[in-house]
Amino acid sequence: MNKKLHLTGLSKNELADFVQKIGEPKYRAQQIFGGLHARRLLDFDEMTDLPKAFREKLSEMATASTLKVESRYVSEDGTRRFLMKTHDSFPVETVFIPTENRDTICFSSQSGCPLKCDFCLTAKLGLLRNLTAGEIVEQIIVVLNDVYGEGAETPHGTNLVAMGAGEPFLNFENLTKAIETLADEEGLFIVPNRVTVSTAGIVPKIYEFAKLEKRPHLAISLSAPDNELRDKLMPINKRWKIEELLKAAKEFEKSLRRGERFTFEYVLLGGVNDQDEHARALANLLNKYELQKVKINLIPHNSAEPLEYSPPSFEQVERFKAILESKGVSAFVRRPRGRDIYAACGQLAAKDAPNLMQLKSEKVEM
Repeated sequence: MNKKLHLTGLSKNELADFVQKIGEPKYRAQQIFGGLHARRLLDFDEMTDLPKAFREKLSEMATASTLKVESRYVSEDGTRRFLMKTHDSFPVETVFIPTENRDTICFSSQSGCPLKCDFCLTAKLGLLRNLTAGEIVEQIIVVLNDVYGEGAETPHGTNLVAMGAGEPFLNFENLTKAIETLADEEGLFIVPNRVTVSTAGIVPKIYEFAKLEKRPHLAISLSAPDNELRDKLMPINKRWKIEELLKAAKEFEKSLRRGERFTFEYVLLGGVNDQDEHARALANLLNKYELQKVKINLIPHNSAEPLEYSPPSFEQVERFKAILESKGVSAFVRRPRGRDIYAACGQLAAKDAPNLMQLKSEKVEM
């Protein structure tokens, strides 16, 4: 087991305490923080502004990097999936999604996931463990270095989404600490307004999230318009029913900044939750709670073995969207990315083989 202190996850104050405890001047903490986060250096030997003797001292008791990239996959659409391993050999997956207007990094908050959503491949892993704040931050650094080169300036259009493996709100403390570190203007400077956190519906944490002074955006995975269906698809619903979730969402809406909206994510499963009556029930549900500042992201299911679900036809996706809009609900279809390399939503499961189901299932173009 790696017992060295992972400095990438420490705040500036924690770094200052660390350097002083080992007999170094406090300003060394600023140098280390800049090396790790502004220059994205994951090896103390590369921090040549530090004396050689100090670098050697750091290497003996601490580390800048604990994640090892095991595999890197590139999709035909340019999406990149990184399969990493922690120091204790648990899988961590991170996805880079390039678009014309901005790039997005989808990061994981846990290795595996405990929530057992029936349509999600990650659920088959179960929960392996929570990731530390340092492991969350390091994912971002690894991807940025791969895409842009070590030390290169982070493009201002880079967005982050906590939509990889795991339920972020079940690792709330480490998640919020990582987001605070990522936002530091003397480091990566990816501010909360460019971060979205997705939850399957951990209701108490939605209330807590709403109270954060510097709060990222929120997305809530819904995927069913009633308790009976959601109980089956998302067992977390047995703990917090839709009524409790929508009540929390309404309260969260009060915390929104001017011009801000939050998101409900709805995974469309062919023949399961994608019919006209489901669309009408979903619109009626949102209108019942008078949610005005919300949009629906419709996500056609990303097929993968051994999941038995498949996406709806293109025509049914468009019909579902049209019904929502006819009832005053803003709806958007999320175009699938990286399906062929197991990088799409719901596919992260530490796979090291091509997605054969991508070849078998109906292709939905968005």
